[in-house]
Amino acid sequence: MIKYTLTDDYIELYKLIKVLDLVDSGGDAKQLISEGYVKKNNTLELRKRAKIIKGDKIQIADVTILVE
Repeated sequence: MIKYTLTDDYIELYKLIKVLDLVDSGGDAKQLISEGYVKKNNTLELRKRAKIIKGDKIQIADVTILVE
């Protein structure tokens, strides 16, 4: 599990994936999301710019991200 501490009110989903170096580029992050590989709080998330806030749990394959 990866823990990410927010410094603002929220972060957009694709930016979170990019900032954690799970992909090489923002474009790769957007593709991952649009192809249905990302879940937010156990629900499929297809919005690239979904606002991720404290308490959210993001799952990508076997990687889990907890936002604090």
